[in-house]
Amino acid sequence: MRALAHAFGLAAAPVGALLVMVLAHWAAPNPAIAAMAFTFGVALVVALIWAQRLDHVTDAVRRVAAEGGGESSARPALSSLTELAREVDRLSRRVASRAALVDQLQRADAAIVGRLPDPLIVLAADRSVRRANAAARRAFGADMGAVLRHPLLHEAIDRAFATGDVQGAELLLPVPVQRELQATVVPMDPPLADGGRMVVVLSDRTRERAVERMRADFVANASHELRTPLAALIGFVETLRGPAADDPEAQQRFLGIMAEQGARMNRLIDDLLSLSRIELSEHQPPSERVDLAALLPRLVEAYQPRLAETTAQLEVAVPERLPVVVADADQMEQVLQNLLDNAVKYGAPNGTVTLSARPASGGGNWPARPGVVLAVADQGIGIAREHLPRLTERFYRVDKGRSRAVGGTGLGLAIVKHIVNRHRGQLLIESEEGAGTTVSVWLPQADAAAG
Repeated sequence: MRALAHAFGLAAAPVGALLVMVLAHWAAPNPAIAAMAFTFGVALVVALIWAQRLDHVTDAVRRVAAEGGGESSARPALSSLTELAREVDRLSRRVASRAALVDQLQRADAAIVGRLPDPLIVLAADRSVRRANAAARRAFGADMGAVLRHPLLHEAIDRAFATGDVQGAELLLPVPVQRELQATVVPMDPPLADGGRMVVVLSDRTRERAVERMRADFVANASHELRTPLAALIGFVETLRGPAADDPEAQQRFLGIMAEQGARMNRLIDDLLSLSRIELSEHQPPSERVDLAALLPRLVEAYQPRLAETTAQLEVAVPERLPVVVADADQMEQVLQNLLDNAVKYGAPNGTVTLSARPASGGGNWPARPGVVLAVADQGIGIAREHLPRLTERFYRVDKGRSRAVGGTGLGLAIVKHIVNRHRGQLLIESEEGAGTTVSVWLPQADAAAG
């Protein structure tokens, strides 16, 4: 229908002129009618060709607009459309080249953002999360929205939107373990290709802050705790050089005490360094899958030489199969060795220490998620209730004299607490005076922890 309308438009003038000539008797009717038919036929052919070629050009332009390029298939037979078709082809190639470049830049942008080691979150104008890189998903997961609602970060985002300037904030996240973050909020003007208007970079500064505290704490704690054994060593050295210089019996006694004090200082330094290393990695949960049913028998076997030096008996109640947990095997051995050492040191003489493990499906003192509970129980004199909340503090001792006499450093349960925190577990200390003490550790099951 469109070609027919074009044909009428093209033939209207010559056909009208012939018709006037016939009506004015200036031309014979039959030749005039033949001329009009011929004129209309030629106009129709030209209109059909014109419409077809215009359709080709129109399709090419539409492909440029919709698909970002693609070479035109238009090959107009009419010379008036040839140059237009060439221009459409050139435009199509330029748009295709630019579209390919934009696509390449977008892929590069996504790859760079995705592989950045620091968590990065892109926000839209309505502050919804447009995208987040792998580090952000790994660090915050389902808690990403809660992090963005942190009052200090929320204020920094407000200021960035209002001023258009880069803003910063220091964040302290208390759960699941304490983390310290440096937030940098960068406005994007013009916006990113995906519509992102704000980039939030969250750099974890927990390790750096822990190193700073570790240095200060080590100096303070070491200077305080090492002062007594050092004073004793200096005193014994002076005695050996003076009054006991010619007393072999006193020399042997003093040398034995000096060896004990030196060993005590060595244990203290080892525990301080161990605690510092644990604190440095406490904000990073382990990723290794550990079969506790296989680990615990090896631990018990390795503990036998230490147990042989005491009068205590060790009972083990571990089922053949236990759920797999995500844990650091070396740190789990450290936890259980510390708990067994405490149970042997502070338990009843000739008493029994029990090491047990069982699956926990939730309820009671434990989270609703499935996990595994490890427990070490002794038959000692127990601990008064008022001391229980402070047992995991550094250098806190219920009976300082007895603790030092059995070689305790006051750091064992502090180490246990920080390891359990790193494993996103829970620590429970239960004790009754005259009935003994039980220390239990809950660890999340591997599948539940991954989810």
